Formats: sequence, C-alpha cells, structure tokens
Amino acid sequence: MKLKFLVTGGRGFIGSHFVEKVLSAGHYVIDVDKMTYCSHRTLPWDNNSRYRLIKKDINDLEHLPQCDFLVNFAAESHVDNSITSPVIFSKSNYNGVQNILELIRSKVYDRPFFVHISTDEVYGDIRDYLCKETDTLYPSNPYSASKAAAEMLVLAYNKTYGIDYLITRSSNNYGSRQFEEKLVPKIIDSIKNERKIPIHGDGSYIRDWLYVKDNVDAIYHLIINGYKNEVFNISTKNHMTNIEVVKEVCEWFGVENYEDHVELVPNRLGQDLRYYINNEKLLSTGWKVGYPDKMYNFVSDD
Repeated sequence: MKLKFLVTGGRGFIGSHFVEKVLSAGHYVIDVDKMTYCSHRTLPWDNNSRYRLIKKDINDLEHLPQCDFLVNFAAESHVDNSITSPVIFSKSNYNGVQNILELIRSKVYDRPFFVHISTDEVYGDIRDYLCKETDTLYPSNPYSASKAAAEMLVLAYNKTYGIDYLITRSSNNYGSRQFEEKLVPKIIDSIKNERKIPIHGDGSYIRDWLYVKDNVDAIYHLIINGYKNEVFNISTKNHMTNIEVVKEVCEWFGVENYEDHVELVPNRLGQDLRYYINNEKLLSTGWKVGYPDKMYNFVSDD
C-alpha cells in the first residue's frame, strides 16, 4: 500500500536521506522545509511525481495536508550556533514542534501519526554506561535542551490529547549531503583544501558514530512495523574519539602524519565528554545494521 508522508526538514542532511528512502519504497512525500543555509537547493527527486516541496517554516504552517505520517526532522542542530544564538534554537526546535502538535490536535479525523526525530545529546554527558531510553535526560547546551523540551511536549500532548507518537534518539550521523560545519565533512573539506583540521580540546571526546543510511533505515523500520508511543535509541555502538575519526579519514585519503594536520582549538561551552547509548531495544525489533564497514562509509559517498 502506498502511504503519504509529510516530512519536515526534508531538504537537510538526515531528512533528505529519509525522503529518498520513502520515495524508493514507492510512497508519497510532502516536504516542508524553510530552506536554510544548510538545505539542499536541488535534489535528484525534485521532478518525481510522488514528491512535493512546500517552502515554509514549521512555525508558519497554518494547516496540515492530508498524510498518514508526519516525520519531523526540522531543527537547528549545530551546537556552536546554539551557544551564540540560543533563542533561535528554542523557536525552531520547541515552538515549531508545538505548532505541529497543535495542527495535529486540531484535526478531529485522520490525525497523522507523529514521528519526532531527537538526539542522544538529550542524555547529556555520559560517564561509564550505555544510556537506555528510560534514563533521565540531562541536556548540557541550548541545542540539546531545546530537543529535550520538545520531547517533553510530545509526551504531554500524547497524555493530554491522545496524539500518538514515536521518538527516535540517534547518535552522531555522518554521510553524504552533510553540511561542512559537522566534523566528518569538515575533516574532508580541510584535507581537500590543505587546511588545518580544527579539533576541540585534546580530541579525546567520544562520540557514537552512525551512518546516516542506517539511521533512516531504522526510522523507516520502526514506522512501517507499527511501533507507537515509544522512544528508541538508534546506534551502532561505533564509539570513537574525535582524534580517532581524524586519523581514519586521513588514512582513507592517503594523508600521512595526521597529527601535523590538526589544530587544537578551545573547548566549546557545555562540551560533553562522551555520548553512550544502548541500542538493545532497537535490535529487539529485528532491525540490523546495514552498513557495517564503518570507516569506508566515512568517505565512500562523499
């Protein structure tokens, strides 16, 4: 059966991969995107008859087109920007979600199922264990706080108004179409342009790296298999320090003595040491990692 997805932020990094996944499965997509600095102006499916783009901020939406699923990728996500301009993040990541929930609430019939895309950063600085979905949230910066607040809003609208939801919390994504402010494309861009690679602190901060296609496959898997009113971590337990990521990417590009290409810069405010999330709940649904060759995927589709 062909389904209709309303995807917000579908011109961005992860959102565009999800749109591609849904279209390849034969479904319809209405894409709502305000076309910010990191949105893609052209994509291969722009002329697909099953795809329609609406250029609009989610805060300015006044009605929802008919759809089966509303999948919210729309968000400001660059932590450095959230530190300098936190109000913008609250407006997009919290107020925008509330506007969407209000539009869903206003529909007496045919309410779409709401899928909210969140982040592992809502757990805050994890010391020595893998966070489960039931653990307390301790966001450390305005970005993660805005995402955690949006999650609380989704839960409240479920309990108060009966709006069904699915929340996913993914680890650090990488892959094609990622804007160069993020670590992996920043490394690649620095290598290609023979510039120093800026790394916060001493490079020892640990992140859990997730190939973007694995992430969208997991989201699609959970939606199609009917999971609702639940939260899922999405991770492949691919833990690496930032300096290890630099080393691996440099090796793929044949760059020797990677240390000579690194410039250590001051830590950002609210910097978290590590993010560890448990993916056992996701694995129990039958989902499997589709792209196990972790390092190859850093550069194979660049």
